[in-house]
Amino acid sequence: MLPTPSEPRFVKRQHSDLNTTFRGILHPSSTSEARLHQYLGIKYASIPARFRQSKLCTKYPPVVNATEYGPICPQPQGCMEELLFGVDPASMPCQNLKQDEMECLNLNITCPAGLNQFSRVPVMLWVHGGGDRGSGSHWAYDGAPLVRQSIKAGKPVILITFNFRIGFLGFAANPMIRDDNKEAGEEGTGNYGLRDQQRCLEWVHRNILGFGGDPDNITLFGASSGAADIICHLLSRSNQTNPMFARAIIQSAVFEPTLPDVATAGWQLSRIISALHVSDMEKLREVKVDKLLGLGMTLRIVDDGVFFRDGWMDYFAHTHSGRRSEHKHPRKPSGQRSGSLLRPPAAHPHTHLHPHVSHSGSRSRSQARSTPKRRSISRSSSRSAVDDTLQPLIIGDSVSDSLLWSMNASLWTPSGATRRIKAICQSLTKASCLLRAYDITSYTPDEEIVDRVLELVNDARVAWPTECIAENAKRERGGHGVWRYVFDQEGPYRGIPHHAADIMYLFDTVPLAESCLATPDVYSGDFFDGPFDTSDDEGDAKSDATPRAGYDDADWETTAVTEYSYNNVRDAIQGKWLAFAYGDMPWREDKVFVFGPEGETGERSTVIFEGRRRKELWKSALEPLGHQVVSKVGLELSRGPG
Repeated sequence: MLPTPSEPRFVKRQHSDLNTTFRGILHPSSTSEARLHQYLGIKYASIPARFRQSKLCTKYPPVVNATEYGPICPQPQGCMEELLFGVDPASMPCQNLKQDEMECLNLNITCPAGLNQFSRVPVMLWVHGGGDRGSGSHWAYDGAPLVRQSIKAGKPVILITFNFRIGFLGFAANPMIRDDNKEAGEEGTGNYGLRDQQRCLEWVHRNILGFGGDPDNITLFGASSGAADIICHLLSRSNQTNPMFARAIIQSAVFEPTLPDVATAGWQLSRIISALHVSDMEKLREVKVDKLLGLGMTLRIVDDGVFFRDGWMDYFAHTHSGRRSEHKHPRKPSGQRSGSLLRPPAAHPHTHLHPHVSHSGSRSRSQARSTPKRRSISRSSSRSAVDDTLQPLIIGDSVSDSLLWSMNASLWTPSGATRRIKAICQSLTKASCLLRAYDITSYTPDEEIVDRVLELVNDARVAWPTECIAENAKRERGGHGVWRYVFDQEGPYRGIPHHAADIMYLFDTVPLAESCLATPDVYSGDFFDGPFDTSDDEGDAKSDATPRAGYDDADWETTAVTEYSYNNVRDAIQGKWLAFAYGDMPWREDKVFVFGPEGETGERSTVIFEGRRRKELWKSALEPLGHQVVSKVGLELSRGPG
């Protein structure tokens, strides 16, 4: 009899390389056909001090308790995923994760039972989003449904989620912190969260063989700020010289192509440091962590001159003549083998979990921990070889990712938005072109301005950068190795496409009440609790914006998500992601894969992309401004006035 959630059954995994035994659990959703083991809260790195780079964990006690989630990085209250999903709090699993600044670097492994060191199944490593909040231990990222589906499909995988430093603790940088890092013998400053992620990759590459995974076949996948982090890893110096993953999936990345250097980041941080009344590193480290929460909302990645590869900014270069700019391939590190990225992958057991020792499985553990080979994408037709130091990618976005910022966008007035855009562009001609393209004027009706601002924010912060990254990645890979998708499926609770809706279908963990699979309705109100009403009873402006109950002037029609459409999109995205993890071509490279609306899935001509995204408008209105200005427009509008 399988365990119930209140009666966990414990399992053990002897890890000979680490000379320890991990004590995990049999997942409560296990069945006789798909028994799932989980090892939770395994510490992968240690933090020597605040604002110091993490150190890989290599030694463990004889027995490691891996039956419960470990601590997560301290963060403000509230969960971005739950806000976005729109799930009734009463329907959500109860979860109370401990927060600990120095003990938050831990990972969670979900794997099929019965694996051994010769199984070498693909590994999928999830990078969570959320900006200055969120964790890989959130219930929404439980790997059991996806791993169970992988067994059912005959493509078993190991799925890993993990925690890293975020917000102020993960991304603060200024010259004072940089000098302290130098004194400690560390190269680079800031980006502590990114370097934590590198330590996790290193741990997985060294040790996943002991859990039955293939260290040479790791797929990084993530959404939102997690997807942006994956872009940073693709463009990092370490990925040039010592790549640790074989391929990547980028889902609705909120990525800013223009990153501050340490001096600029320090100027932005100076006001925060001043408010804390600290003047040196010792005092900054003594500040209680509670006082730092919420200070990192605008702190993210910095270009410290060390983390990123030389010339990484050229990745976002544009020529405005309509011709594509030429990109140089990164220099191939010495010792890297030339050859096709698209060669057949090593054989993996697709239909059983106790494979015979294969040719690839007979390698020694020391060989298995060497620099990973680039896994191929299987093809039946001939094709050009591309630089095999470049990982293949799946990349896409949602039609309404900007609903993430709808609360702030609802505060704009037509005249306020128009003035702000003109001020940022600093060119009346270019500003006029941008305003015309998105039909924004001082006379735009109040009930329409929010939608138009959100369209511009969506393109500036997600859709256009995603397209630029996809196009430049394909060009850098010789025209191959990049697969484009659009996710326009409605969220099962909100009935409209929105940021993070794809996560609900991919992980299949959100409890679906019968009411959300019912009849069509009209969704009235802002994306979260309703737009802010900024006037008092007399009509005068108020200094503090407060939410109002509804937004009757701009009701959005919603579409009921039927059980069929939910299952169809869920099965499609899970199947494509699993196939990609196995090195299979997910769909034709010259096609775009669509997820939704209303349950639609399949390969479509690139012509459909033109109809679903404002590609021609990007060329005429955004390219002339350049990424720096467009990024600033998107940021300013998404933060609201004031």
